[in-house]
Amino acid sequence: MSWNTSDIPDQSGRRVVVTGANSGIGLEATRELARAGAYVVMACRSVARGEDAADDVRRTVPGADLDVRELDLADLDSVRAFAEGVEGEIDVLVNNAGVMAIPRSETADGFETQFGVNHLGHFALTGLLLDRVTDRVVTVSSRAHEGGEMDFDDLHGERDYARWEAYGQSKLSNLLFAYELDRRLDAAGSDVESLACHPGWAATELQSGAATNGAMELVMRAANAVVAQSAADGALPTLYAATAPEAEGGDYIGPGGLFDMRGAPEKQRSSARSRDRDAARRLWEYSEEATGVAFDLPEPEATA
Repeated sequence: MSWNTSDIPDQSGRRVVVTGANSGIGLEATRELARAGAYVVMACRSVARGEDAADDVRRTVPGADLDVRELDLADLDSVRAFAEGVEGEIDVLVNNAGVMAIPRSETADGFETQFGVNHLGHFALTGLLLDRVTDRVVTVSSRAHEGGEMDFDDLHGERDYARWEAYGQSKLSNLLFAYELDRRLDAAGSDVESLACHPGWAATELQSGAATNGAMELVMRAANAVVAQSAADGALPTLYAATAPEAEGGDYIGPGGLFDMRGAPEKQRSSARSRDRDAARRLWEYSEEATGVAFDLPEPEATA
C-alpha cells in the first residue's frame, strides 16, 4: 500500500479533536485534517503554544478551521473542564498527546506521569466524550509497547521506577485500552469504532525530551538522521486510522517500511501482551476506579 495524504477523503463538515496538537505528530495530523476540510479542535496543554501552532497551520493551509483549547492530561480537573467545554458531536477523537521516558514525577492526581498522561488522561477524556463521538476513536501507541509489561502491583513505579520501562507500560496500556474499547463498543451494538496506531520512528520533540545527557542526545540525533522519518510522514498512520474508510475497529496501523519504522501506513499486528483480554479487563477496571470515569458500555463476552 502506498497511502499518503492525497488519499485522505474529503473531511468537510467533520469535527476532529486532536490531543497534543501543537507539535510533532499532532501538529502534522492537524494540518492535513484541516487541509482536507475538517474542523479541528486542537487540545493543548499550553494555549499560547497551541495558538502559535494554529498560526503555523494557517500559513500552509489558508482558511484552516481550528479551535485551540486548553487540555492538561496530567490533571483530571482539566480533562473534565475540556470535555464540558466541547459542545456538539465529534466525528473523530485522536488520543495523541504523550510524554516519553522522563524522570519519575506525578500528575496533579498523584499518578506516575507517563502512565497518568499517556493512558489515564486519555482514558478519562475518551469516557467523558464518548457519547458525542460518532465515528471513531484513534489512540496513538508506539512500538515501545513491545517491550512493555503491566505491573499491576506497582503501576505507578512507587517501589521501582525505570523511565523506559514505564514508557513501555504506558504504550502497552494504550493498546490494551484501544482494543478493549472496541470490544465493548461492539458488545453495545455501537457504530463507533476504536483503532490504534504507531508512528514508527519520527523525528519529534519526544526524542529530545527523553535524552537525559549530552551523549544520549547525540545518539538520538544520529539515529534521527539515519532512521527517522519526518513528523509529517510519522503522522500518516494516525491520519489513515482517523480517515480511511477501510480502517476498521480493532486495527493497529503503522508504517510498513524498514523495520516498521518508516514508510506508508499498513495494518499490522501488535504484541501478544497487547491482546491479553484479562489484562485489558483488569486495566479497564483499575482505570475507571482511578479516574472516576465510568463508561456506559457492557463488558464483552469472554472467549473460549
